Amino acid sequence: MAATVSPLAEARALLLSPLGPVARAGQNANPVRVSFEFFPPKTDKAEETLWQAVRRLEPLNPAFVSVTYGAGGSTRERTHRTVQRMLNETTLKPAAHLTCVDASREEVDEVIRDYKSIGVNHIVALRGDPPGADGIGGAYQPRADGYANATELTKAISRVGGFDVTVGVYPERHPESPSIDHDIDVLKAKIDAGATRAVSQFFFDIDAFLRFHDRVRAAGVTIPLIPGIMPVSNFAGLVRMCGSCGASVPGWLAAHFEGLDDDPETRKLLAASVAAETCARLQEEGFSDFHFYTLNRADLVYAICRVLGVREQSSPVGGGLA
Repeated sequence: MAATVSPLAEARALLLSPLGPVARAGQNANPVRVSFEFFPPKTDKAEETLWQAVRRLEPLNPAFVSVTYGAGGSTRERTHRTVQRMLNETTLKPAAHLTCVDASREEVDEVIRDYKSIGVNHIVALRGDPPGADGIGGAYQPRADGYANATELTKAISRVGGFDVTVGVYPERHPESPSIDHDIDVLKAKIDAGATRAVSQFFFDIDAFLRFHDRVRAAGVTIPLIPGIMPVSNFAGLVRMCGSCGASVPGWLAAHFEGLDDDPETRKLLAASVAAETCARLQEEGFSDFHFYTLNRADLVYAICRVLGVREQSSPVGGGLA
């Protein structure tokens, strides 16, 4: 009779392996769940790119896919159309983003009811970025007749009822927050308002994310906290995004991309390598859910999912895109 190997013994064997975390990920028997974020396209070409990515990633059977909502509701109609098409033509479970920037409470409530009427049962509730020139990282000014923040927005979604509500967290502190402790208090208020999971802003400092996770759990928060992963090959663009959202750019990451401004293929390989190792290390820390910011492209995300053991499922019957 074969001896039973405990999960602890399996984990120890993996850590003692001469292989690196990416290679060890292929030996990890724990199932991984993934989710993907897309944004609504602005042009016909962008529309084609989006649906190519959807076709490529749909067979991986993600737990859900989210569709973003522009600053001030600037993509409201395009977000709605994209979600509607996903419902009609794919087997995906779309989660529609919703913000409270530059909209009245009545307008936001109408959007919530519209989503419910078309069969959406998952909303990503975010305060949102300031509209116009201020944009990400700009000064936020709530409307007098609107919801002031994501906590109030989550309460509004809960009042309508029937929704799974995902909220955001910043593992390295929200740019407008005085402290991580304040961020955790805000997260707890969102949970009290009805939030059922939290997805993190993208990050590259794994230790910072793990410290944040430990502090969240020590504060009594038990909902899933899912790491957000963004494999980005445009380093200059990444630095700009990090400056706006407060994510740190480690020196080793800058060194990887140094001198590669005119070498996009090498940058793509490095982006996939960094993201794959991040996920593999987090998997060894016990994480089994990962949310990917796809930027409407599938190639890097698909490769990382393969590293994590996520495989294509059988073709859906009567579903999928033509």
